[in-house]
Amino acid sequence: MSVGTELVLEAAEAASSKKADRIVILDVSQLLVITDHFLICSGNNDRQVRTIAEEVERRLAERHVKPFRREGEREGRWVLLDYVDFVVHVFGPEERDYYDLERLWADAPAVPFNDGNLGLREEMDEPAAAEAT
Repeated sequence: MSVGTELVLEAAEAASSKKADRIVILDVSQLLVITDHFLICSGNNDRQVRTIAEEVERRLAERHVKPFRREGEREGRWVLLDYVDFVVHVFGPEERDYYDLERLWADAPAVPFNDGNLGLREEMDEPAAAEAT
C-alpha cells in the first residue's frame, strides 16, 4: 500500500470519527494527473462539515502532513483540503447531492474503506434480517 493510500485511509478514519456520512474513496489516478484519490464525505450541517475537516487536518498534522490548499471553511458547505496526492471533499448534504462527484467520477474504482460506524450498523441489522427469514 502506498503512503498516499495510507494517508487517505487515515483521513477517512478521521472523518468517520466525527460521524461523517457516506464516506467514499475514489482512485482517480488513472483519470487525473493532478491527484491519486478523492475522499468524499458529508456532514449534516455547516458546523459538522467544519468539524470533520478540522479533524482530518488535525489527524494528518500528527503525521506531519499539511494540506497544500484549503478552501470553503468560512461557508462550511463544501470544504476542500488538497493534500496533492489526494483531495478531501467534505460536503453539506445539499451540496453533496448537487455536485454528485461519485456520478461525475463513476469510472474511478472505489477504494475499500471499513467505516467503523457503518460496520456497527451492518452487524446490528444482520440478526434482524436473520430473524425475518
